[in-house]
Amino acid sequence: MKYVIVIPDGAADEPRPELNGRTPLQAARKPAMDAIAREGILGLSRNVPDCFLPASDVATLSLFGYDPVEYYTGRAPLEAAAMGLKLGPHDWAVRCNLMTILDGQMTDFTAGHVTSDEAKELIAVLNQTLATDRIEFHPGVSYRNLMIYRGDPDEVVFGADTTTTPPHDVPDRAAIDHLPRGTGSELLRELMRKGSDAIRDHAVNRGRVAAGKRPANAVWLWGQGKAPALPRFDAVRGLKGAIISAVDLVRGVGVLAGWDRIDVPTATGYLDTDYAAKGIAAITALQDHDIVCVHIEAPDEASHEGRADAKVEAIERIDEAIIAPILAALKVCPSWRILTSPDHSTLLSTRAHDRAPVPWAMAGTGIGALCEGSWRGSGYPYDEIAARAAGGPTFDQGFRLMDLFLKANDA
Repeated sequence: MKYVIVIPDGAADEPRPELNGRTPLQAARKPAMDAIAREGILGLSRNVPDCFLPASDVATLSLFGYDPVEYYTGRAPLEAAAMGLKLGPHDWAVRCNLMTILDGQMTDFTAGHVTSDEAKELIAVLNQTLATDRIEFHPGVSYRNLMIYRGDPDEVVFGADTTTTPPHDVPDRAAIDHLPRGTGSELLRELMRKGSDAIRDHAVNRGRVAAGKRPANAVWLWGQGKAPALPRFDAVRGLKGAIISAVDLVRGVGVLAGWDRIDVPTATGYLDTDYAAKGIAAITALQDHDIVCVHIEAPDEASHEGRADAKVEAIERIDEAIIAPILAALKVCPSWRILTSPDHSTLLSTRAHDRAPVPWAMAGTGIGALCEGSWRGSGYPYDEIAARAAGGPTFDQGFRLMDLFLKANDA
């Protein structure tokens, strides 16, 4: 049995006036996704429990079949795993965004999608200025970087009361209203202030401003956590997995689950990613893996920018260049199954994540054995409104969707 999961990050949304009262999923031309829904099962899942902020870290754990309440320790440790950074039992990982703050406002959490090479130069400045035997900075992809704090058993660095804010959830808000609070917040605030001062007038930023681009003039620390301990997916499920993503957070969940990380050099984690190359990589990975996950960040990025047209285009390109060829390749396998689902909703109206249940669709071998009565497929297209109307399975605990997806082993 071959399994594929496709995650169009943040694709779920609400009806929008600029789309004639339709959601982006309704507005997009997506014959492959619609075929999966019509021929298979269409349902809803809630991937983010109420005790967590709606974000990809928690939601991806759910989609991979891990209960976030049991396994989630923070966003940054997942990214550290993807970057190959080892955390000791007393170490903390903290996400370090390079971002744009203008006139005190959270202007752009991506710093105009600063390049990875530019970010590497700025992270080097942070290490020269702020690094100690406890504190180190590590470059990641574009604006997504990390700080590691090496702790010891007698030290309380951060606590349950430590509150940090994902910058993508507060666009155009006053930065001072969202600074870290609680245990360790003084350290984080000081590092943010000193780090921002150190990079503000760097040659990288002078060059970006001269080119009409937004500067990476601020350091924003958030998403702190210690190393999680996930049981290996192959030990629990008996399947060998592969993860394909341009986002370290998602890669990290796969790495911690024991999946092979497959990098696509032309994947960017943005709207200009190489969709076709990701589809080809997934098909190739199926040759020696039982389950392959393809994650695409583009719809989420479009929502954060408030661009409905770009979100529709991203969904259409995922359908044409990733899902359609994967579906064609699966259909020549003796037995197969495909699941497509966003991790969470990302709303164009707020440019932020939302915890509303998201629509999922699955099709393939053994589907009929999972449905009661006479099964003929849902008959519905793939979108939020249809998923509510179809009356299919709804998972209030999103991590249980994986049980249904893999139940074909018993069919």
